[in-house]
Amino acid sequence: MELGDAFFATIELLPDPLLLVTVDGTILAVNAALLKQLDLPRQRLVDRSLNDLSCGPDADVSDYLTRCARSGQLLLGALTLRRHDGTQLKFRAGGSAFLNASKTGGKRAVILRLVPASEGGSAFVALNDKIQELNGEIARRRTIETALRKSEQSLHDVDRRKDEFLATLAHELRNPLAPIRNAMQLMARAPGDETKMAALRSMVERQLQHMVRLIDDLMDVSRITQGRLELRKERVDLDAVLQIAVETSLPLLQAKGHKLSVTSGGERIQLDADVTRLAQVFSNLLNNSAKYSPPGSEVSVTTRRHADQVSISFTDTGMGIPPSMLGRVFDIFFQLDRPGGREGLGIGLTLVKRIVELHGGTVDAVSGGEGQGTTFHVRLAAAQSATDTHPVDAVAVERTATVPTRILVADDNLDAAQTLALLLETEGHEVRTAHDGLEAIHVAEDFRPQIALLDIGMPRLDGYQTARRIRDQPWARAVTLVAVTGWGQEQDLRMAAAAGFDRHLVKPVDPQALTRMIGQMADAGSVVAPN
Repeated sequence: MELGDAFFATIELLPDPLLLVTVDGTILAVNAALLKQLDLPRQRLVDRSLNDLSCGPDADVSDYLTRCARSGQLLLGALTLRRHDGTQLKFRAGGSAFLNASKTGGKRAVILRLVPASEGGSAFVALNDKIQELNGEIARRRTIETALRKSEQSLHDVDRRKDEFLATLAHELRNPLAPIRNAMQLMARAPGDETKMAALRSMVERQLQHMVRLIDDLMDVSRITQGRLELRKERVDLDAVLQIAVETSLPLLQAKGHKLSVTSGGERIQLDADVTRLAQVFSNLLNNSAKYSPPGSEVSVTTRRHADQVSISFTDTGMGIPPSMLGRVFDIFFQLDRPGGREGLGIGLTLVKRIVELHGGTVDAVSGGEGQGTTFHVRLAAAQSATDTHPVDAVAVERTATVPTRILVADDNLDAAQTLALLLETEGHEVRTAHDGLEAIHVAEDFRPQIALLDIGMPRLDGYQTARRIRDQPWARAVTLVAVTGWGQEQDLRMAAAAGFDRHLVKPVDPQALTRMIGQMADAGSVVAPN
């Protein structure tokens, strides 16, 4: 269970270790304090049995959990848990019934607070009041939820939107797969036709990037919803950010035959902004205009400064928005009924609104109605004083020569490991592969790699444990460890760093970016041959 709403967010921030457990012992949620105590990732605990984690004479906690669920009072108990390294931590546990069945799939559950056994029962004096306060919050939320359930039509709309979103997601993900599969067949049939092969490779790359963008958008929505999206602000020129957005959206605009114009007031406008995220906002708005305008339409971008504010307007002459729908276009998964059906996932404008608000700005939509076109106005604070800005359109210089490097690739997905190894070998590197954590350690001992690319979700030993064991070897102190994983949130980067990783790459890894990274490490002298 993700700690997504306000109640679970409160649990996550509490300094004491807390668990939410069903009566049969299934762990539904844990907070950061307990993860730190046990030195385990969240995915190793959630949906697992508490009995698998507990040890000692109090290992079977079923009876204790049942009594807690039946009682309205705080019940004390003892609990011994096993850390990732096998050591045991003894706790005193305070358990109380968790009242909100909607958060537990209808199952009876208990919320447990843990304190070291040495602190004794006095540490729970304030807990009963805290639990009663939380349960009071639950009761209030249940009242709200009951009122919402009375609105049958609203619930029906939510359910319909969910089903439409899932169907659209499946459609959007399948769309790129069809040309990729066709391209693979054509490559097999015409291996010697270099012109055709180049066109097919270019097409596969475009479709792959489309899938990556879909997944990235979904992850961004998740991060924003959970309050985990962090901005990296710097002083930038507005025109430079717009240029990045235009370059990103230009293929779609050109494919639809649209005419794009960008007009500014002639003065240099600077912002304190996250370049990547703000360019994402502008590109999403351009893409929206491109998708919902007839071929050959006009799309314009206009920037104006008003004292300490700047407005960026995106105007199209397309399908327009009914006045009654203007207030809903930024809702997640919301899409207007358009001729030809839905297009996209219905999250692009949601991301626009949330990212603009994270920058302290506002965004709104204006339209005269169907067929009257639409204008989106983004308003942001201009930087107070002009300074030199960081170049945001600089392209990393490609290396002209490759420094041969010994590289270990460890991934339980055989195809992923083998194809990555082949790519690296074509760059002149010496590569070995492994398909689980223990094998990676044995191969590393024999091969003595300079760089180790380790998947996190491997069997026998995961990537974190593998990294720690490799790093503990005297010969491996200078090895560059790179986490290669589908997990890319801030907490995942922190966990990788804590396990001894030097770098963190999110799948699917861009081969050119990986080549640049290896080259930059070699130039900086950070790739050292182990003894």
